[in-house]
Amino acid sequence: MATRSAKPRLVRCPACSGDSVYAPSNPFRPFCSERCKNMDLGAWASESFRMPDETPPDDLPFGDPKEQ
Repeated sequence: MATRSAKPRLVRCPACSGDSVYAPSNPFRPFCSERCKNMDLGAWASESFRMPDETPPDDLPFGDPKEQ
């Protein structure tokens, strides 16, 4: 019986959108390189990635205005 050679799984790098090998042989996965991994880490550290917040600013009332 012939063995199949495992084809490396390619994914899109989240930083540069290039091809990235998603396998233990790539220590930066899912990123394609150390540069892309560090760019992503820097964006998180500088709080460039944010989740939307529905909380109004401190100077605006919170909740239903009819109940205030």
